[in-house]
Amino acid sequence: MERKNNTPVHDFIFLGLTDSEEIQSILFMLFLLIYLVTVLGNAGMILIIRLDLQLHTPMYFFLSHLSFLDLSYSTVITPKTLENLLTSTKHISYGGCLVQMYFFVFLGATECFLLSSMAYDRYVAICNPLHYPVVMSTRFCCSLVFGSYLIGFVDSFVTVLRMSRLHFCDSNVIHHFFCDTPPVLALSCTDTHDIEIMIFIVAGSTLMVSLITISVSYVSILSTILKITSTSGKRKAFSTCASHLLGVTIFYGTMIFTYLKPSKSYSLGKDQVASVFYTIVIPMLNPLIYSLRNKEVKNALIRIIHKELLW
Repeated sequence: MERKNNTPVHDFIFLGLTDSEEIQSILFMLFLLIYLVTVLGNAGMILIIRLDLQLHTPMYFFLSHLSFLDLSYSTVITPKTLENLLTSTKHISYGGCLVQMYFFVFLGATECFLLSSMAYDRYVAICNPLHYPVVMSTRFCCSLVFGSYLIGFVDSFVTVLRMSRLHFCDSNVIHHFFCDTPPVLALSCTDTHDIEIMIFIVAGSTLMVSLITISVSYVSILSTILKITSTSGKRKAFSTCASHLLGVTIFYGTMIFTYLKPSKSYSLGKDQVASVFYTIVIPMLNPLIYSLRNKEVKNALIRIIHKELLW
C-alpha cells in the first residue's frame, strides 16, 4: 500500500541473509557461537586489563576501550540478527531502526578515531620513547578517548537526524539484515541526493582523517624501525605494532569497500558479506588478535589465575 509523505513508517521488514531455513539454522548457530566468543573475549580483555596493574598503561587503556566498543558494536547488531534468523517475520520498528542505525554509526566512527589514537600511541612509544610518559599522560589519553566518542556522537547524530526526515512510500522491505544507511536510503521515495552527499562526506571524512593519521604514524614508525641496527630490536619494535596493524587492516578494508562508493552501486550479496564481517566477525577477532599475539596479555592472565588460586 502506498504511504503518503506525511504518514510515518511504523516498521521495516528485513530481507535477511537467506530464504533457506536450513541455511538460516546454520547461520544462527554460527553467529551465536561467534557472539558468545565476542562477549567472552572482549569482556575478558577488559577484566584482565582492569585487574592487572602492569597493564595500566596508555596502550592497554586504549585497548580496553576498543574491547568495550567491539562488545557494544556486536550487541547492537547480532542479537537482532539472531532473532530474525529464528522468525518468519523479520521486522523492526521505525524507532528501533533509527536507534540501531544511531549506535551503529556512533560506535563505528568512535572506533575509527580510537584506532587512530592507538596508532599515535605506538608512534610516540617507538619514535620518541624518552618523552613517552610525558606525552601520553593520563589526561591526554583520556582526552583522546573522549574526543573519539565525541566525534562518533556528532557523526551519528547528524546522520540519523537527516535519515529521520526521509519519506517512505512504496516499500518498507530493507534489503539487508540490519538498519544500515545505504539500503534504508534505497527505500525512500524522496530525493536522497543531498543526504547521500552529506553521508559520503561525513563517513569519508571520518575514514580518511583517521586512516591518514594511522598511515602517517606507521610511516614514521617504519622509518624509525629501519634505522635500528640490531635484528632483535627491529623484531621487538615491529611486534608491538603488528596486532594493531592487523586489526586496522581488517577493519578499514571492509569499511572502505562498503561505504566509500555511491549508494547506487550497493550490491546485496557482496555488501552483506562485508557487513557480516565487520559487524559480527571483526568484534570477535580483535580480542583474539591482541591476546594471542601479545605476551604481556598472556602473562597477565597467568598472573591473575595464579593470584586467584593462591586465594
